[in-house]
Amino acid sequence: MSTWVIRGLVMAVLHGVALTLLAKYAVYHPTEQTLAVSLTLAVLVGAAALWAALDAWRGVPDGGRAWFIAALVAGVVSGILYVIGRAVFVDQTGVSELGGALTGGAAFSALLVLVPAGLGLFVGGRISRPRPVEEDEPRETPSPRPRRPRRLQEPRG
Repeated sequence: MSTWVIRGLVMAVLHGVALTLLAKYAVYHPTEQTLAVSLTLAVLVGAAALWAALDAWRGVPDGGRAWFIAALVAGVVSGILYVIGRAVFVDQTGVSELGGALTGGAAFSALLVLVPAGLGLFVGGRISRPRPVEEDEPRETPSPRPRRPRRLQEPRG
């Protein structure tokens, strides 16, 4: 399976669930949403950034293209999942909400994947990988010729 498919679908499900939970929270706490929205955005941004950084650190080929396509997929699919989740679990939202979810909502979700993933790819590519220590190799190679002793010079005076 292609790398962008897995990343796009996982991020779409994560965004769809997060937006549905925020909508459910807003029903019961309409005036106290600041902390919940901030924490949700931090988790979504952190997930994309960390995953992309790990991809770059591991050397996954063509990471930029994979994350770009994954962001587009995540935006559209998360919009659809949000409307379905809101219709089932929150307030019986109809198909009329699908237009807004597939335009503004999808664009916002796509940016919430693309921007942190780009930052993660940049940072992850700069982190050096630890070299494994090979036990079979000698740690110090002996020199082929012996060293000459140093001559001591007496102080002139």
